[in-house]
Amino acid sequence: MLDERTVRFRPRAILTIIGVVLAAAIVIQVLWVTRSVIIWVLIALFLAMALNPAVEVLVRRGMRRGPAVGIVFVGAILVIVGIAATFVPTLIREVNDLADAVPGYIDDLTSGRGKLGFLERDYQVVEKARDAIEKSGVGGFLGLSNTALSVTKSILNGVIATLTIAFLTLFMLLEGPMWVERVYSLISEPAQPRWRKVASDIYRTVGGYVTGNLSISLIAGVVSTVVLLVLGVPYAVALGLIVALLDLIPLAGATLAAILVSAVGFLHSTTAGIVLVIFFILYQQLENHVLQPLVYGRTVRLSPLIVLIAVLMGAELAGVIGALGAIPVAGSIQVLVVDWLDHRRQKILDPPGPAPSAVELPS
Repeated sequence: MLDERTVRFRPRAILTIIGVVLAAAIVIQVLWVTRSVIIWVLIALFLAMALNPAVEVLVRRGMRRGPAVGIVFVGAILVIVGIAATFVPTLIREVNDLADAVPGYIDDLTSGRGKLGFLERDYQVVEKARDAIEKSGVGGFLGLSNTALSVTKSILNGVIATLTIAFLTLFMLLEGPMWVERVYSLISEPAQPRWRKVASDIYRTVGGYVTGNLSISLIAGVVSTVVLLVLGVPYAVALGLIVALLDLIPLAGATLAAILVSAVGFLHSTTAGIVLVIFFILYQQLENHVLQPLVYGRTVRLSPLIVLIAVLMGAELAGVIGALGAIPVAGSIQVLVVDWLDHRRQKILDPPGPAPSAVELPS
């Protein structure tokens, strides 16, 4: 006969477990509700890491941090405004030209003429679109319900997000070192060198990736615009901007940009489309094997498999923003794992405590 055993739980333990579960649920709920703000903070953090090296250069030359931050911040804004003043008028003009050209493309498509005529002749795209409209309505097919309200809301949200990120970046540049030192003060003196090194490695990884990614995307946009202008493809500046923005997205962004721009090139002429396909293939090889190792240097050392997994998980969690932040997050986690392994290995090789004396040794 088996003995019956009674398992007793103390009320305090039960209340503790319930409290932990409720606290975790509340934290998850708060994070989900404020996910937009968290994304803004992360973007501002990346921008601050990208601008901080310039601030450090001015500080090392004897300038106080406040004026150094002001100079770098204002300089960055002037660069952005200058680029906008240079490209936005051209971009607006080309977008208007594209809008004017759309009716002609639609007419060619519906009539089965021109470069887009094969879509109607071979695939009956117009009939399929007409059937979809009859089944779900124009609003369901094109998603045009409350379009004006949605566009206005998106514009306002974009303006608010831009201003908020700008001020967050400014405050992080001003107060970042002070907050870092406060965090270090919470760590014991013997452990501070270790965690200072970890923080330095993470800063180098994230800052190097952000700066490198922005530089490579700028190069991709400029080179693509030049090639498009040489080929005489319309909307060259707008297409170059698309290439620069999509190139920010790891792995898939450059391929998507190549497909879109090459498609526009084929609409212009077959020669231009073929040249653009060859150009993007060659440029991707140059970017992957020359520019990325040169720009990133030793700051981001991740295997392609880890990069792919990180980008897929980031995109699933937070869309494009998650894909952009996946690599620096993965690099930071790698720094922490490497430090933990080194610390564990050091403890095994050099265990703490005094060595045993001859009297303590067994016979």
